[in-house]
Amino acid sequence: MLLSRRLATGLGAIVATTVVTAAVPLAGVAAPAPADAAAARDATSWLAGEFTDGTLPGPFGGQDWGLTIDGIIAMSATGGSAPTRQAATGQVAAHVRSYNSYDDWGIEGFTDGGATAKLLYVASAAGADPTDFGGYDLREVTLSLLAGADAGHQRGRITSRTTADSGPDASNTFDQSFAVLGLARSGDLPQDTVDFLVRQQCAAGGFRLYPDTADGPSPSCDEQPGATLDVDSTAMAVQALLAAADSGAADASDAARRGADWLVGQQHADGSFGGSGPTTGANSNSTGLAGQALAAAGRDSQAARAAHAVTQLQLTAANGGAAAGDAGAIAYHAESFTGAVSTGIADTDRDQWRRATAQALLGLAQVPLGRIGLDLPPTSPTPTPTGTATPTPTVSPTPTVAPTPTVTGTAGPSPSATDAPATPSPTVSPTGTAAPSTTPAAPALPGLPTTGAAIIGYVLVALLLIGGGVVLLVLGRRRRAQ
Repeated sequence: MLLSRRLATGLGAIVATTVVTAAVPLAGVAAPAPADAAAARDATSWLAGEFTDGTLPGPFGGQDWGLTIDGIIAMSATGGSAPTRQAATGQVAAHVRSYNSYDDWGIEGFTDGGATAKLLYVASAAGADPTDFGGYDLREVTLSLLAGADAGHQRGRITSRTTADSGPDASNTFDQSFAVLGLARSGDLPQDTVDFLVRQQCAAGGFRLYPDTADGPSPSCDEQPGATLDVDSTAMAVQALLAAADSGAADASDAARRGADWLVGQQHADGSFGGSGPTTGANSNSTGLAGQALAAAGRDSQAARAAHAVTQLQLTAANGGAAAGDAGAIAYHAESFTGAVSTGIADTDRDQWRRATAQALLGLAQVPLGRIGLDLPPTSPTPTPTGTATPTPTVSPTPTVAPTPTVTGTAGPSPSATDAPATPSPTVSPTGTAAPSTTPAAPALPGLPTTGAAIIGYVLVALLLIGGGVVLLVLGRRRRAQ
């Protein structure tokens, strides 16, 4: 989500078969570690205050539907700000096609698979009817977008539907995870959908972000030379597989365990996590999403350390300095934190803070994606990890380009749980998954994946020509990403 950096499919804001039937920790594993309820509550309150008329704005104004969905997921995880959450859910339901299609741009005949899967998930998590969400049966649409038996090793993959030949599908591991989560939460889960997600896991235990290479779709992670394993994608996949295992899917439990083990090995000494590519540096988006996944898998001590690392980037009335009025907000990284304490949060930076907070607070609430809307968050405070330093954040190297939790454009589909900020400050993602930049760029057309969680050095450019029509130019893509 959850989501934004990570958390989804997405629009980059520039700047099944065998059926099984939603998710709890792996059998025999302890319940999630206690979360920092106060910190999660404060983050929720701050995020809710950023909504206007039921939506969160994008970096250039207008409604950012992907980020709004990440906000709903985050608020649902803590159970707070019910009026804002309900209003936002109603707005998203009324604008389904603004998120999962290009209809608003005058381009008909396109349905984004990852965005549709994320809508299915959020409808279930928010307590709405996924079979009648804004008049759409999201479950049925999602099932119709799964690759069939004739797709070979791509069978079960969530794909986009278009009336034109648009080349290779852009769906990624965030999208597939949302498809598994949404289908598990809303009814029977096709085994093929789970199997495709499992094939994105390498022998080391981590998951790759994209199943495609320059030569076309790679059958599996291990068959892709030099595949990059990604923290955010792995955190999403682990939680999706936990939900699948609870539904009775084969092979999901073991894959989730191996993914959680890999995440443990990626945790920094201070409890934080970094993403991949341009977001390899420690950041709150990756830390929040990974911490949530570790809690879901019963890795209590590591989840507690991740939560503690997130709190070190959260503004409070006591440590906020010039930004004390934004108490509760969570910075993407140490540099953003110290900058805000010194001069406050500039209007051009607020987008980054919204995206970071939406995903990072998932690591404080520690309610698994498969249980959001079903379980109440823990209420006991997060213990300070023993033997772990708790220094005040200091400026650390920042990636040149930062992904956003669910990088999405002002109109159209967007990625992830949760994909980091879309306007990189020295610029996912939920998530996963991103240091937004303060220099605005033109809004991107919907549906170009960078996901959710968002993270990735994405190069997506969409230009709208006046009077002649619309020319959609995709220079490159990369997720994260929801």
